[in-house]
Amino acid sequence: MTKVSSYHEQQNIENIRRLYDLIEELPDFCEQYFIGVEPRTSSLTRLGYARDLKLFFYYLTQATPRFKGLSVEEFKLSNLRNVTSAHIEGYLSYVTCYEINGKTYTNGDKAKSRKLSSIKSFFKYFYNRDMLDCDVASKVAVPKIHTKEIVRLEVDEVCRLLDSVESGSNMSTRQKKYNARFQKRDLAIMSLFLGTGIRISELIGINVDDIDFENNAFRITRKGGNQAVLYFSDEIARALYDYYVERMADKEVPEGEAAFFLSLQHHRFTPRSIENLVKKYAKTAVPLKNVSPHKLRSTYGTNLYRETGDIYVVAEVLGHKDVNTTKKHYAAISEDIKRRASLKVKLRDD
Repeated sequence: MTKVSSYHEQQNIENIRRLYDLIEELPDFCEQYFIGVEPRTSSLTRLGYARDLKLFFYYLTQATPRFKGLSVEEFKLSNLRNVTSAHIEGYLSYVTCYEINGKTYTNGDKAKSRKLSSIKSFFKYFYNRDMLDCDVASKVAVPKIHTKEIVRLEVDEVCRLLDSVESGSNMSTRQKKYNARFQKRDLAIMSLFLGTGIRISELIGINVDDIDFENNAFRITRKGGNQAVLYFSDEIARALYDYYVERMADKEVPEGEAAFFLSLQHHRFTPRSIENLVKKYAKTAVPLKNVSPHKLRSTYGTNLYRETGDIYVVAEVLGHKDVNTTKKHYAAISEDIKRRASLKVKLRDD
């Protein structure tokens, strides 16, 4: 038996376990769908599909006259043939605000778009295998997503954020105590976010042997499972190395613990704990902005775009598979590029 050591391998196994549990709660024919899409989807994507489909079948059997009275387990492929595009549109309206077991849930356009994507994939699968006569989901329009202004930090705000980590200023007595103990670790984390633009899952997954101080490089696992090597500046190298020395000298670290960044319990961080760490420092440094690890990623992407003017370089470094994703996030900065470009062409010599 192969020992599972990678954070991403562990997450993949946990996702698959949760997926199996959810499939048990879905109609029997759904299992075929998840087997069919496995080769081209990640376990996290399939888990999201399963959650969305569970809610979809709940809606059909609880809120539509056509299928009310059926349990989810009793729902057959023959019943699926009677689902119409109107049912799916009704579902999208339903998830705007609904209640289950006394708890209220809401979804905006972006969340509804993702849920519709799950349903479209589901119907397309059975239609392409001639198990449905019509792909009714393909007739449903995707909700228009209203773009929001991307929250990013300006240069002075980045300085204040890093200064907050180093000084512990404007913190409570309890927070200052933790800051004094974990200042090197936290500075390394914030510097890596701001200086490389990595995702929160990529940071959490870094192991000690993924860092190459000789070449100022480190290895990460991207969304989808592909590995990539990124590079960091000398400034970030100093922050990482200061923490590395402290981490390797800590006698409380369990033997065999591979994670580079360690929590209070000397184990690998969870996403929530990293989010809380970032918010703690941001609250003191930039209180008027809701800063998250993803906002630090946006800050890096913005700065890189400003420096290079090359959207393809930004896409490559950030690990975007589609450059349109990058363009959407940094369209506002293109105004800076266009303004500078307007000064490059002269109609007459001075």
